[in-house]
Amino acid sequence: MSNTDLLQARIRTLRYEAQGVMSVELVPENGAEFPGFSAGAHVDLHLPNGLTRSYSLLNASTDANRYVLGILSDRQSRGGSRYVHENFRCGMTLPIGKPRNNFALDETAQETVLVAGGIGITPILCMYRRLRETGKSVCVVYCARSRAQAAFLDELAALGGNVHLHFDEENDGKPFDLAGFFETQPKHVHAYCCGPSVMLSAFEAACEGAGIANVHIERFAADTTVVRAPSEGYRVELARSGKTVEVAAGKSLLDTLIAAGIDVEYSCAEGICGACETRVIEGVPDHRDSVLSAAEKSANKTMMICVSGAKCGKLVLDL
Repeated sequence: MSNTDLLQARIRTLRYEAQGVMSVELVPENGAEFPGFSAGAHVDLHLPNGLTRSYSLLNASTDANRYVLGILSDRQSRGGSRYVHENFRCGMTLPIGKPRNNFALDETAQETVLVAGGIGITPILCMYRRLRETGKSVCVVYCARSRAQAAFLDELAALGGNVHLHFDEENDGKPFDLAGFFETQPKHVHAYCCGPSVMLSAFEAACEGAGIANVHIERFAADTTVVRAPSEGYRVELARSGKTVEVAAGKSLLDTLIAAGIDVEYSCAEGICGACETRVIEGVPDHRDSVLSAAEKSANKTMMICVSGAKCGKLVLDL
């Protein structure tokens, strides 16, 4: 991402929200303005340790010049969330990306169900705010291991409405019965889920079993059943730059492009944030991301170059 695409932000407040969860409020620096965003959007934090990490916006999409993130101190952190929790201080400044949305809310839906697991509450809370503001029919299912680990309960309570809370610790360690829940929902409902991979799998299975077709998910970790290294090499022609690169077997397209000196935009490098989405002019990508829908993957109009490759011997990309 070029510097011209970045915003300069100042940390205005840091707040304890639950065990291991901190909220970060960002405001513009030097009299600048933040672009607006829609419910479900996220921003990239460009951290001083060189890492870039994506976090969902949880505040109202109608807020002007304020972004609020909820960040879990992940025990398996690769340096992102740990850095935030250990080093962020009020008054610090840092560059951030403009909001992007791969988990957009359909505000025309007659009925909506929002399911959150743990820190997955962050985009779900933003969506719930929006639907409550517009008076739409919506319910929330919020699951966590314990009440102490569940962030933003006060904010959910203040919004009112139809909220189901489920804490494993208070239910003999048992997870929420998603299959039974969705059997009670109308088939036309739009269902959204953000949470750990185990929950997302159970959610998708429950929706399929109940005949619910309007299903939307967002991952905050790569789907390890999809991401894999290419077994064969292939050629990539870059239409705008006129260059050609050879991607060796076992190598990623993104690493190959960077090594060839090609300026490409990327962030997570795991196929979950959408920053590296690139238009496909010719060829058939081998999609391994967790962003594009099944229909979008079948259309082969774009690909995530950080994890995806080629099914055929050549790709032509708009780079």
